[in-house]
Amino acid sequence: MSRIGKKPVALPAGVTAAVSGQKIEVKGPKGTLDFTATDEVTLVVADDAVTVEPRSKSKRARQQWGMSRTVIQNLVTGVTEGFKKELEINGVGYRAQMTGNVLKLNLGLSHEVNFEVPAGVTVTAPKPTQVLVEGIDSQLVGQVAANIREWRKPEPYKGKGIKYKDEYIFRKEGKKK
Repeated sequence: MSRIGKKPVALPAGVTAAVSGQKIEVKGPKGTLDFTATDEVTLVVADDAVTVEPRSKSKRARQQWGMSRTVIQNLVTGVTEGFKKELEINGVGYRAQMTGNVLKLNLGLSHEVNFEVPAGVTVTAPKPTQVLVEGIDSQLVGQVAANIREWRKPEPYKGKGIKYKDEYIFRKEGKKK
């Protein structure tokens, strides 16, 4: 039995959910998101809550049960609060700057990296060494932050590169004479 799947997803005030077949659409103050569940689960909206039930006792149905409930919880959180990832840039001369819809990154490469920000996500650079990725879609926010980080992952000797704010970089000791 899925412990996560058993819990109903509460719908706060101002949030509505509509189910049509296997598709659920959640509307809130920040926007509208939808999710199409697999055929292994059943979605039910009742009493200001969404419940997910497996249709069988197969392993796949139990996997989809907990996953579907978590995705629906992320939809509700996204349309009410939104999601945010903070990135830090460490290194001499490493910096970020927003120009219109393009994030310009100086990362010690021979050229400047121009990162096009996709629709549905807001990227800001409040400081030259800080980048904020915000949006209502959890998956999209995480993917955009990962794509930015991919340009220069933090290295273990000096910690230079782009890292998440709460990420710990395991540091190595350099060569000894």
